[in-house]
Amino acid sequence: TEIPGLDESVTLHLYSPPQTEPEIEFLCLSAGDITQKGYEKKRSKLIGAYFPQTPGTDPSMDRRTPVTPSSRYHRRRSSGSRDERYRSDVHTEAVQAALAKHKERKMAVPMPSKRRSLVVQTSMDAYTPPGEEPTRKIPSGSISMEHWISRAIHGTSSTTTTASSSSSSTRSGGSGAAGGRLADVLAQQVHISTQHHLRHHHHHHRHKTGKNRRATPDPTADPTADPTADPIADPSNISCSTLTGCLFSAGVPVSSRVSAKIQQLVNTLKRPKRPPLREFFVDDFEELLDGNVQQPDPNLPKAEGAQMVALRGEQLGVVTNWPPSLEAALQRWGTISPKAPCLSTMDTNGKPLYVLTYGKLWSRSVKVAFNLLYKLGTKQEPLVRPGDRVALVFPNNDPAAFMTAFYGCLLAEVVPVPIEVPLSRKDAGSQQIGFLLGSCGVTVALTSDVCHKGLPKSPTGEIPQFRGWPKVLWFVAESKHLSKPPRDWFPHIKDANQDTAYIEYKTCKDGSVLGVAVTRVSMLTHCQALTQTCSYSEAETVVNVLDFKKDVGLWHASVMNMMHVISIPYALMKVNPLSWIQKVCQYKAKVACVKSRDMHWALVAHRDQRDINLSSLRMLLLADGSNPWSISSCDAFLNVFQTKGLKPEVICPCASSPEALTVAIRRPLEDGSSPPGRGVLSMQGLSHGVIRIDSEEKLSVLTLQDVGSVMPGATMCAVKPEGVPQLCKTDEIGELCVCTVATGTSYYGLAGMTKNTFEVFPVSTSGSPITEFPFTRTGLLGFIGPAGLIFVAGKMDGLMVVGGRRHNADDIVATALAVEPMKFVYRGRIAVFSITVLHDERIVVVAEQRPDSTEEDSFQWMSRVLQAIDGIHQVGVYCLALVPSNTLPKTPLGGIHLSETKQLFLEGALHPCNVLMCPHTCVTNLPKPRQKQPGNIGPASVMVGNLVSGKRIAQASGRDLGQIEDNDQARKFLFLSEVLQWRAQTTPEHVLFTLLNSRVMLISISHNNSRILSLTCMQLHKRAEKIAALLAERGHLQDGDHVALVYPPGIDLIVAFYGCLYAGCVPITVRPPHPQNISTTLPTVKMIVEVSRSVCVMTTQLICKLLRSKEASAAVDVRTWPPVLDTDDLPKKKPPLLHKPSNPDTLAYLDFSVSTTGMLAGVQMSHTATSAFCRSIKLQGELYPSREVAICLDPYCGLGFVLWCLCSVYSGHRSILIPPSELELNPSLWLWSISQQKVRDTFCSYSVMELCTKGLGLQTDALKSRGLDLSRVRTCVVVAEERPRIALTQSFSKLFKDLGLHPRAVSTSFGCRVNLAVCLQGTSGPDPTTVFVDMRALRHDRVRLVERGSPHSLPLMESGKILPGVRIIIANPETKGPMGESHLGEIWVHSGHNSSGYFTVYGDETLQSDHFSSRLSFGDTQTIWARTGYLGFLRRTELTDASGERHDALYVVGALEEAMELRGMRYHPIDIETSVIRTHKSITECAVFTWTNLLVVVVELDGSEQEALDLVPLVTNVVLEEHYLIVGVVVVVDIGVIPINSRGEKQRMHLRDGFLADQLDPIYVAYNM
Repeated sequence: TEIPGLDESVTLHLYSPPQTEPEIEFLCLSAGDITQKGYEKKRSKLIGAYFPQTPGTDPSMDRRTPVTPSSRYHRRRSSGSRDERYRSDVHTEAVQAALAKHKERKMAVPMPSKRRSLVVQTSMDAYTPPGEEPTRKIPSGSISMEHWISRAIHGTSSTTTTASSSSSSTRSGGSGAAGGRLADVLAQQVHISTQHHLRHHHHHHRHKTGKNRRATPDPTADPTADPTADPIADPSNISCSTLTGCLFSAGVPVSSRVSAKIQQLVNTLKRPKRPPLREFFVDDFEELLDGNVQQPDPNLPKAEGAQMVALRGEQLGVVTNWPPSLEAALQRWGTISPKAPCLSTMDTNGKPLYVLTYGKLWSRSVKVAFNLLYKLGTKQEPLVRPGDRVALVFPNNDPAAFMTAFYGCLLAEVVPVPIEVPLSRKDAGSQQIGFLLGSCGVTVALTSDVCHKGLPKSPTGEIPQFRGWPKVLWFVAESKHLSKPPRDWFPHIKDANQDTAYIEYKTCKDGSVLGVAVTRVSMLTHCQALTQTCSYSEAETVVNVLDFKKDVGLWHASVMNMMHVISIPYALMKVNPLSWIQKVCQYKAKVACVKSRDMHWALVAHRDQRDINLSSLRMLLLADGSNPWSISSCDAFLNVFQTKGLKPEVICPCASSPEALTVAIRRPLEDGSSPPGRGVLSMQGLSHGVIRIDSEEKLSVLTLQDVGSVMPGATMCAVKPEGVPQLCKTDEIGELCVCTVATGTSYYGLAGMTKNTFEVFPVSTSGSPITEFPFTRTGLLGFIGPAGLIFVAGKMDGLMVVGGRRHNADDIVATALAVEPMKFVYRGRIAVFSITVLHDERIVVVAEQRPDSTEEDSFQWMSRVLQAIDGIHQVGVYCLALVPSNTLPKTPLGGIHLSETKQLFLEGALHPCNVLMCPHTCVTNLPKPRQKQPGNIGPASVMVGNLVSGKRIAQASGRDLGQIEDNDQARKFLFLSEVLQWRAQTTPEHVLFTLLNSRVMLISISHNNSRILSLTCMQLHKRAEKIAALLAERGHLQDGDHVALVYPPGIDLIVAFYGCLYAGCVPITVRPPHPQNISTTLPTVKMIVEVSRSVCVMTTQLICKLLRSKEASAAVDVRTWPPVLDTDDLPKKKPPLLHKPSNPDTLAYLDFSVSTTGMLAGVQMSHTATSAFCRSIKLQGELYPSREVAICLDPYCGLGFVLWCLCSVYSGHRSILIPPSELELNPSLWLWSISQQKVRDTFCSYSVMELCTKGLGLQTDALKSRGLDLSRVRTCVVVAEERPRIALTQSFSKLFKDLGLHPRAVSTSFGCRVNLAVCLQGTSGPDPTTVFVDMRALRHDRVRLVERGSPHSLPLMESGKILPGVRIIIANPETKGPMGESHLGEIWVHSGHNSSGYFTVYGDETLQSDHFSSRLSFGDTQTIWARTGYLGFLRRTELTDASGERHDALYVVGALEEAMELRGMRYHPIDIETSVIRTHKSITECAVFTWTNLLVVVVELDGSEQEALDLVPLVTNVVLEEHYLIVGVVVVVDIGVIPINSRGEKQRMHLRDGFLADQLDPIYVAYNM
């Protein structure tokens, strides 16, 4: 459709988006709603009085009329009106309407929980917001504009009651066809009830008082109305149906428990989402397509116009008396009219400070030029030569000194590089400025006297070198410090040429600083073009509020036309925003150069002024006219000041950029020329890069004003922003490019970037360049509209491409600022940027929060910002963070330093006080969830010999016990008790056990080994006999009774164990309760005693007392303990007869252990299995009576117990026992004992290894000097029941390499409940190998080997060699079929030392029985296997083992019961935890678990609580990037909260229970939306 009022050269299309099925229903008007027309009518009637039509604007083009003066500007004053670039009333209205829709769908969002110490309530008086004046009183009579608009949009009675037709028509008109779609999408997105937002339903731990019990009325409704009149304000009126999903009824929270919040989050996330984008990336194994697979949607708006034509400006007229160069102009005015004023400066009170005349400027500039060339350095070696670059460092309140220095440099033919004054050594961005200075070869910095005195100094008075700066000589360029040039010396004034005149710095999106070089001829031509466009004449007066060092403020204040510039410093504007208007009146200025914020400030303050007359102004130059949001400032300003003589045609927006200088200026209108243009564009269209004129019924529109036409002598076109510079179509947005002499010519010293920006040759659709002259990219996005008017829609730097659509950061800031109430954040202190996560850009919004806002207020504001941005831009915000006021890094002029803010965010150093992440709603390009395929190897697959579907069956075995010939005397005995008796007879004095603790260790170091607790064969035998006697006499026990041994790690435990065997009882070793922690440790002891059906408990006197203490009776019922025997004083007599078991398959002992998932499982070990086990270890470790082995393990279960108590008796070697708890007092105890006893073999746990790595990391040199030597160690085995922790073993090896530890010595073992040791690295055989597997394949239960260092690679280390007598096969856990080699499956084991079954796992006997007796579904179906419950794979290596066979390596991946099924894939917690721990230096430990399909990540924070919230985005990012999972909840806790068992494994299920029961006291809990 054609639109009247638009030039024929471009046809703009009204565009209505195609409706998909589910959306159509939202567009139907619900009963009681009024039609769109009715709404328009009603609205115009209500606020018609406030909207006078201004003459001279074409109503068809301008649907958006200016707004009158209203008290809203005065009210706004109190809300910290900092940076008013973004004011648009329609926008505010749009946001209100979008949010109004939400009131119909109420759904609570779980609010984050914070520890009280994090919520610091500060008083308002303690802070003054940045750049804010004291608040002014508002006249009570004024009703605000916004109030009218919000009444018009959603009335004050938005309830569900059916009222008369008149009252329902006042209801939310915005919910007609206009708001239907987008607000609905919104409503599914984040469900916050703003209408009856019961403040305390966020169940905040702080507010337990009754004062918050009333519901707060709608903050957007009529502030003057009586809140009680609003039916929603009374909780009793809320019907239960309206609160579906909310956690409160009648305004009282039902539960503030974590589990309830999680349920809330799950409910919210279950809501239908926006349909996912078409571009997910297929996580296909063979090729993961990086980047998105774009499936273009045929219904998206596309450009349909013809190809545009480059537009030429008028000819640059040649005026005869134009000077040949700027220096020539200065010389002319300085000599012809030396008394003419050039520059007037003001102090902070607005009093004239100083007037610089042209004569003075000329003479001083000459002086500066002379001193630069001749007074720096020596005569032979001048420091500065013509063409060299020098820095100009001048403060913003001293334009006179700057001008003198700038023109002095031009006269000396030296290139000035103006930069900001560095305030401190650590300024944001100072490093990048330093880089620019360095690359420009700057060695001299010119500055003023005052500035020089104010620079930071070292104690010796030197100016320190700023971060990243080259070494510079500071030179004060003030007249009184300079020598006079000789009478006959004059600078050489040439005509403008191609030499560089000056370099202007420009900060890029990524924070890097580039220098744009402007040649002398460009500078001159630019001044000529400005003179022609603005019709400047000699001696005009200009008021300049802009920065005089760069950009518009520098260009319009040039000496070209002998104009008089009144410079207003920024500091004065802060104190008196009206100062520029006062100066215009006082000096009858013809021209003023301002930004839209200066207009806004003037509006806020103009009440106090009586006699303002702006009729002298012929041009009000708006420097940031290219900002789309400047239009509302212009309109509002015109409305207020039209009565004070301001002519509408005076307002001249201009567009400029550092590269292209002035791009366009709207000229001061001569009578009868065409009025300025306006375009109301659809945001939806803009996001697809096309121009669609939009009537104002739609909420998401952007109203643009033109910035005039092309500059004289220039040609302009728009090219596509990405890829080849192809000309845009007429209805397409592109980057504006200009071809003219008057632009910058290069980025100094960067040839490649210069080519891409300053030497662009636009091409037509045919691919041929349109001219032979190069164009310069302006960095502005826009289009050339009707009548050759130029419209700018945004900056390239602010462009964020999310899901293939473009959004502008400025637009998003504007939407966030339009969300009322603005009480919570500072205006203009909002940063919007995008970060790349998972192949797409994600939007992050960071704002400064006012010190007096409450948690609930801020959270509500954040939720509404999310809804508004989603409604208006149809894009989700990934993260919204609030930081304390004044903490965002600033640019020198006080704005936000965007790239530094982004950097801090990514490094986790921003320290926000509130964070809301919405990955669930934003991330739509996750790989498809995997559909489980049935196991691919079934009985039907071909099985030939040992091949399964073409691969070798994954099976391996250790050496065959029957084949090994050795003189093992112990073999002839069936029972360990017999072996001990035999040893006591044959080698009574042979020491079997030596116990070390830190006390003994210290003594032995000083007294040469004198007092170490040791036990010989005979001593052990004798003491065991006494225990047996005690059991018989006091305990009256029968054969086979179960006895619980509750001992600390030591000799007593071993004695008690053999005593039980001598008495024919079945021992169960139990870890004693911790005296400091009885309440949590004693119940476990009690449980093991009960579950194991122990008839008696043996222990020491000390523990005996502990079990009967007050604390113990508080934790458990003490009366139900079985008899407790204290073994400290044993009877003297020995038992009549030692027991000999009748059958070797009877029970020898029970082994109880708590698994990582919190299950208590006891396994039965028969005498046969025990002996076979000891023999297997003896053979693997080559253990003989002459050997010594150091053991630093917990002796209560698994291999740790066997090594501590059984192996020495079987093999006869000496075991040096070191209780791991002793290492907490003395971390070097274990290593010292290895060194002193010259031990060759040692066993430890991961916790011990970690203690040594962390505790001794910095002491290796000290230990070495004291003689610690680990060079004799040949095996150091970590006893584990998990995947080897490579990072830990490697850091341990590296750390102690200096002390002689051989890296080959360190290895790991693997055991589980069904077989306590499957693998153990022995003394012979090849070293353990490491392979790298693809982590993504592992999730699909596949193994794909990759190279080290390839993306997504995961190192896996072999878990030691398979023990003699052990056979292993890898089976499919679902189908129980054998797997091929290098396939991931469950490890099944067949061995003489398998446990013979579980001992009561609470009623699960049937479930568990197949753990010990499984058969393969095909192949070898006879052998009985035990299922370990661990996933792993076998791989045949190139190495050979001791028998000359090729060696099979077993790689353990993780426990099946620990693994998490998410999105159809199998994840091992350790992989996610490893990623998380790497993301920030303050995360010391991490544990993950799932709860109702949500992934919960718990991190321990080692740092100040202020850092807690930094971790939330980082954790979410890394899990998305590396695992394609969205984190549901992030919990930040103190160090030591994640529970760990004795083997150093995380107890994730205990953690989960603690979290859900609110027992963790977390610092912060974030619920990701």
